Amino acid sequence: MCRLKKLYGKIGKRWLAVGLAIGFMVISTILLHYGGGKAVQASDNTNVSVQAMKIVQQDAAVTYEYVGQVKARNEVKMMSKVSGNVIQKMVNGGEYVSKGQPLFQIDNRQYDAAIKAAEATLNKSQSTLRSSQRTADRYSSLSKLDAVAQETTDSYVSQAEEDAATVETNQASLQEARDNERDTLICSPIDGRIDVNDVSTGYYVVAGSTTMGTISSVDPVWVQFTMSESEYLDFLVMGQNQLPEFFKNHLQITLSNGGTYPIEGRVEQVDKGINETTGTITLKAVFDNPNHMLTPGMFANIKVHGEVQKNVLMVPQKAVKDLLNKSIVYVLDGTNKAVGRQVTLGSKIGNMVIVKDGLDADDTIVVEGIDKIKKDSTLSVTMIDAAEIMSTNDETDSSDAN
Repeated sequence: MCRLKKLYGKIGKRWLAVGLAIGFMVISTILLHYGGGKAVQASDNTNVSVQAMKIVQQDAAVTYEYVGQVKARNEVKMMSKVSGNVIQKMVNGGEYVSKGQPLFQIDNRQYDAAIKAAEATLNKSQSTLRSSQRTADRYSSLSKLDAVAQETTDSYVSQAEEDAATVETNQASLQEARDNERDTLICSPIDGRIDVNDVSTGYYVVAGSTTMGTISSVDPVWVQFTMSESEYLDFLVMGQNQLPEFFKNHLQITLSNGGTYPIEGRVEQVDKGINETTGTITLKAVFDNPNHMLTPGMFANIKVHGEVQKNVLMVPQKAVKDLLNKSIVYVLDGTNKAVGRQVTLGSKIGNMVIVKDGLDADDTIVVEGIDKIKKDSTLSVTMIDAAEIMSTNDETDSSDAN
């Protein structure tokens, strides 16, 4: 037992020594890592090169911009009212069609047969009605002379009325058969363009179920876009509880190739409420499209030239850092350091943005290098002229106009 205790004691001491050695190495590594990290961080925070500029304060003609998408004002999925095989196709997918233009012909032989059967049934019931009506009239005359019992006369009159009702039913059946035969010719319900996913000759269509093709109207079209809740409220204030005139009726769009669409649009619909998920409201503007340049699915940048705001503060868009749904601008504090300030932004003007709140007219802000700034960073500041930024802005505006 004593030998075992000694043996266990030696083993325990050896493991203790190993554990202490490992612990020492871990602690040394941690100290080396974090100690070195602090030294490097301090070094990295020293003399961070940035570019800065004085805030721009001037009158600004506000331009509102939104990303929109072209949508058909009317879109109709064509479904046949009758079932059958398509035996003739008068249009190709992707073509423009006019209202009332024949597009498809469904096999109408069974419907022609149904018309003939309904006509025969109607003719027979009309003949029966004429016979029963003459009998009823004859007995009515005899009844007035007390030559026959009134009960017998009433029976023949009731039979004539029943036969008349049968005729009306058969007339309705004939009309239905004629309508069904007429519905075998599928015509375009609107002016527009049919999609390329239309059915082919020989295809069997089921009444009220099979989509034979989709026609989208092309002139005019909608351009759908969204704006934030706060911006929508600002417009309502400007327009005294409605969209202001300059916004409602003078919308312009720039297409994805940079070209400006030559026809102005107007807001036609505003959604019933704010989207709870995105916090935005959807609007639809209508644009005349006589040359069919605008096609559903296209993206279009909506631009509206608004009011002139006096003495507004503006900063370059690239000087604003978005952080946790907040807009931050770094302001020099006079000691070669920068302090982040939360700002409230207004409308964009080219590559500049109006600052409603959070900055003063005499502030100097960091424009380039904001991502390199850390807490207590010492900055190496190069001042740039705001005119350079504004000239870039003018070039951007002119290129957009082209």
